[in-house]
Amino acid sequence: MSVYQNERTALILIDPFNDFLSENGKLWPFVKETVQNGNVVQNMKNVLAAARKHKIQIVYAPHRHTQKGDYLNWKFFSPSHNGSKNLTLFEEGSWGAEFHPELLPEDGDLIAQNHWTASGFANTDLDFLLKMYDIDHIIIAGMRANTCIDSTARYGVELGYHVTLIKDGIGAFNQEEIKATVETNFPNYGHSLLSAAEFVKSLES
Repeated sequence: MSVYQNERTALILIDPFNDFLSENGKLWPFVKETVQNGNVVQNMKNVLAAARKHKIQIVYAPHRHTQKGDYLNWKFFSPSHNGSKNLTLFEEGSWGAEFHPELLPEDGDLIAQNHWTASGFANTDLDFLLKMYDIDHIIIAGMRANTCIDSTARYGVELGYHVTLIKDGIGAFNQEEIKATVETNFPNYGHSLLSAAEFVKSLES
């Protein structure tokens, strides 16, 4: 199990939006099964509370708040862009674009610039913020397993960070997506794969 220097470690919560994690959210019908069965919100809460207790920096890495005109004359559409456009996901000023009420930022937390596609690093200031706080270990939890989670974790490794994934702190559209991330993808490039309980225990030891 990894040993973390708390002052050089950050917990990155990716897209903990109401649209994903709350009943009546636009994506809730798609993620409900994995989020509820995996106890994902509670696991994220436990990791967040432990990180705060042990003075680990909290960083939110949110997706773009979609608004009218975002994709006007857009050059190359991916499935993610089409989904954001067609469903107006995380719509600017909406309840769906707010963070889940049990996963709200507190004073001292950092909020990175919004990502447009999957990686929390690409075209944002996340890497800059981490470097300015002298952080080299990152813990990742949030949504969605095989897109934003996988992309941000991979990018973090490429940038030289030690990357830990909280395997039961992520949700997806189905269990196969989580399985692909946790059992196939991340073990081939990441550094540490822990449950929420294992991560909390590592801080307490």
